[in-house]
Amino acid sequence: MQLEIVPDSERRGFIGALPPRLRPYASLMRLDRPIGTWLLYWPCAWSVALAGVGGRWDLFLWLALGAFAMRSAGCVYNDVIDRDLDQKVERTRLRPLASGRVSLRSAWTLIGLLCLIGLLVLVQLNLTAAMVAAASIAPVAAYPFMKRITWWPQAWLGLVFSWGALVGWPAVSGKLDWPPLILWFGSIAWVVGYDTLYAIQDIEDDALVGVKSSARRLGNKAPIGVAIFYTIALLFWGVAIWVVRPDWVALASLVPAALHLANQALRADPKDGALALRLFRSNRNCGFLVFLAMLVVGLTSR
Repeated sequence: MQLEIVPDSERRGFIGALPPRLRPYASLMRLDRPIGTWLLYWPCAWSVALAGVGGRWDLFLWLALGAFAMRSAGCVYNDVIDRDLDQKVERTRLRPLASGRVSLRSAWTLIGLLCLIGLLVLVQLNLTAAMVAAASIAPVAAYPFMKRITWWPQAWLGLVFSWGALVGWPAVSGKLDWPPLILWFGSIAWVVGYDTLYAIQDIEDDALVGVKSSARRLGNKAPIGVAIFYTIALLFWGVAIWVVRPDWVALASLVPAALHLANQALRADPKDGALALRLFRSNRNCGFLVFLAMLVVGLTSR
C-alpha cells in the first residue's frame, strides 16, 4: 500500500539513496531538483560580481548556502499552503503533505530548521545587506497566494526570486545603489519569462483547479511573451552594466546570454510541455553566462 503513494522520484537517484524515513522530507525540499536553488542563487552572484567582489569571495559560497536553505524552505512552505490544491492535480497529488506522508507540524519544524541556516548566512552580511535580505520575508510569504488572485503570479515570483540582486551589491559596498535595483528589475523580467515556460506543462491541470498563470493567460502567444520578457531582462541588465562601466565593449559581454535566451524563445512551443521544461531548466546555464558578464565588468571597472 505504501508503494502506491510514493512517487518514482523517491525510489531512485539521490532521494532514493536516503533512509526511507528521510525521503519525504528530502522530497519536500526538492533535493532531486536543484534547478530552483541555481535560479535563486544567480541574481545574488550577479550582484556581488557587478559590485566588483571587493575581496569578499566568500560571499559566493555563503549566498549559495542561503539560496539552498531559503529555496528549500520556500518549497516546504509552498506545499503547506497548497496541500489541498496539490491533492487535485495529477503531477502533485503524491507530494508528501498532499498524500499525508508528512504531518503539518513536521513540515513547519523543517521550515524552522532551514530558516536557522538562513539566519547563519544573514549574520555573515553587513547591516545594510542583512536588512535588505530580511525584508524579503513578507513578499516570499505572500507568493503562494498570488496564483489564486492574479493571472501573473510569475511576476510576484520574479520579485522574490530576484531579491538576491538587491543583497549582493550592498554586501560588498555597504549601501544600496542604482545598479542592483536595475539588475533586480532585469531579473524579474527574466523570471517571468522562464517561469512562463515552466507553467506551460501545467496549463491543463491549472485550468481544472482554477489556478492562474501567465502561460494560461498568453495561450498560444506564450513564446512571444517569453521573448518580450527576455528582451526586457537584457535591456535592464545592459543598463546596469552601463551605469557601472559606460562602455560598448562591456555591453558585448551579454551577447552569449542574449543568444541563449533567443534560442529558448524561438524553440518554445505552448503545446509541448516536455520541451518547455527542458528550456526552463537551461536557464541555469543562462544564469552562469550572465554571471560571467557581470564578473568581467565588475572586476575591470574598479
